[in-house]
Amino acid sequence: MPPGAGGRRVIRPDALNLYRVATGLLEPVVPALLAHRARKGKEDPARLAERLARADTRRPDGPLVWLHGASVGESLSILPLVERLRVEKPRVTVLVTSGTTASAALLAKRLPRGAIHQYAPVDAPGAARRFIARWKPDLAVFVESELWPNLLLEAKAAGTRLALVSAKLSDRSFASWSTRPQAACRLLSVFDLILAQDARARQRFESLGGRVAGEADLKFGAAPLPADPAALAVEQGRFPIPPLLIASTHPGEDEITLDVLAALPKRPPVILAPRHVERGPAIVALAQARGLSASLRSQSPGQPADIVVADTLGEMGLWFRLARTSVIAGSLVPDIGGHNPLEAARLDCPAISGPFVENWTSAYAGLEAVGGVVVTAPRDLAKAVAADLADPNAARARAARARDFVDRRDQEARVGLSRILELVP
Repeated sequence: MPPGAGGRRVIRPDALNLYRVATGLLEPVVPALLAHRARKGKEDPARLAERLARADTRRPDGPLVWLHGASVGESLSILPLVERLRVEKPRVTVLVTSGTTASAALLAKRLPRGAIHQYAPVDAPGAARRFIARWKPDLAVFVESELWPNLLLEAKAAGTRLALVSAKLSDRSFASWSTRPQAACRLLSVFDLILAQDARARQRFESLGGRVAGEADLKFGAAPLPADPAALAVEQGRFPIPPLLIASTHPGEDEITLDVLAALPKRPPVILAPRHVERGPAIVALAQARGLSASLRSQSPGQPADIVVADTLGEMGLWFRLARTSVIAGSLVPDIGGHNPLEAARLDCPAISGPFVENWTSAYAGLEAVGGVVVTAPRDLAKAVAADLADPNAARARAARARDFVDRRDQEARVGLSRILELVP
């Protein structure tokens, strides 16, 4: 430090210490801010205590692993790690935190029995201290770009081992941390393991002083969806011409895809699988209004129709194996964020998607880079579907490129998952 007045050293405030002081000063107004967000539908009013780390949920005895992802996409990527923990470390309690109501709703449906979900506490010193004191995590795994100084420093001080996985920094975040290199290096030094999402992310973290152990994107790593061989043989007999699969539609997307199907001059058999199976009868009515015949698989599994509405659970692995090409829905209208394109790739099914895929940005970017998926505007969906139907060889070649890409990234992710599990007590 340069000498100051009177010959004494001037100690410049560390950026992390300034952050901790500032967030501490703001902490008294946080309850009012959360209540305001709840009135706007951005917080769950019944669970605001969790955001302040004042919930009364009891910590189970024994080792506990805390996994944190900000929103839906990150929460989805955590699920394979949750499954590995459940199988390989059955004594360990899994605590998952997230920050959005949409992610909480998804995790309520997808987390296995015994896993605990809490809203992440705000990153203020008091809330962070209470959270760590209550849960006493043995290992904390943060996903992507979740660098919350108070939570991380409190966890490290309490002896928690820390991992940052699928790590990435946006252009804006990287530029911001680059102006505070000492603070970035100090914060990244708390991690026992950093796995970057890709080579670009690795270079960014290493330039800020992070010790990156490898590359792994946890959105990858899952096994192919299962299917019963006997059921597959039966359906292949019923569909001598491989069907077109419309996968996981939401309201608004049924209308788009049905309009496309009605306009096709030569239509193959179609399986339309809604995301929520209770909407099956409504989709049948929409199809009939467009002059298309439709049947519910749950009621008439063998009935011939233009469209079979797959209103049954647990059969997506069957449909991807059967289909000649697929439309991955959740991507045709805004505010859903897209569904998993990797499931189709693992089963050699050509995939077409709409443009709204923010929950799977990195996966789609990789697939597009290798020519493994068609991403198109809803108005051009009919053209993309017709192209696949007219040239099945080109569609299969695209599926092969997708499969090769996903196989490689899945292997990287499985290695990364094993590295994380090595940190579990």
